[in-house]
Amino acid sequence: MNGRILIVAGSDSGGGAGIQADIKAVTALDGYAMTAITALTAQDTRGVHGVHAVPIPFIRQQIRVVLDDLGADAVKTGMLATAEIIDAVADEIAPLAGRVPVVIDPVMVSKGGQRLLDEGATAALVARLLPLADLLTPNVPEAEALTGLEIRDLDGQREAAARLLAMGARAVLMKGGHLPGPEVTDLLVTPAGETYFTGERVDTPHTHGTGCTLASAIATGLGQGLPLAQAVARASAYVDLAIQTAPGYGHGHGPLNHSHTVRPFP
Repeated sequence: MNGRILIVAGSDSGGGAGIQADIKAVTALDGYAMTAITALTAQDTRGVHGVHAVPIPFIRQQIRVVLDDLGADAVKTGMLATAEIIDAVADEIAPLAGRVPVVIDPVMVSKGGQRLLDEGATAALVARLLPLADLLTPNVPEAEALTGLEIRDLDGQREAAARLLAMGARAVLMKGGHLPGPEVTDLLVTPAGETYFTGERVDTPHTHGTGCTLASAIATGLGQGLPLAQAVARASAYVDLAIQTAPGYGHGHGPLNHSHTVRPFP
């Protein structure tokens, strides 16, 4: 195993997104996954049926004991649910800033449309987490909520990314999966320039957990010492094949094939 990845996020009982997807992605890319669970969800491929927040002192304790004993080569955050949880997580990971790559996936809404971040928590996300982000990975609806912009095309992605950089993130991967067209373009923007990651759109409902998986795969690459663009390229290729080979489970937005890198024992 190469790379200790601390994931601070919510649990998905259906296994397709959240902590479960994160652990699978990190493991499939030969990293070591550690977790601090922020919320429990009763969730399947059709939606989120219930959410139970983890007490904040226990979230803090999970982060502290992992970092004190095991350490971390990268941190990834996902579902944080409330402003209070965001504040607590920011307090705990702030000492790592500048020493350990931090990937912030600003999870706001589930694939089925259920809110996973309180309406009033967006300001806390901007104020507390964006300045800690070595990479921010918003999709179009998330970027619109964070910036107030309407994003309709690549120019809109570029404008949103520039605004998010100005708000404190050190790099932004502006994902384009919600935009129309036969191709999907994710735009990586840093102060040094832009890099495009374009692929054919796969016509499938089995894309549950794509954002969680991509962010964790990138964090794994960064924790293993890959340069940012290379970590994003590898993660994008991993997720693309995971979508193409999805197992087709469930009656809604099905999970990816996270284990396509794993070969069976003879």
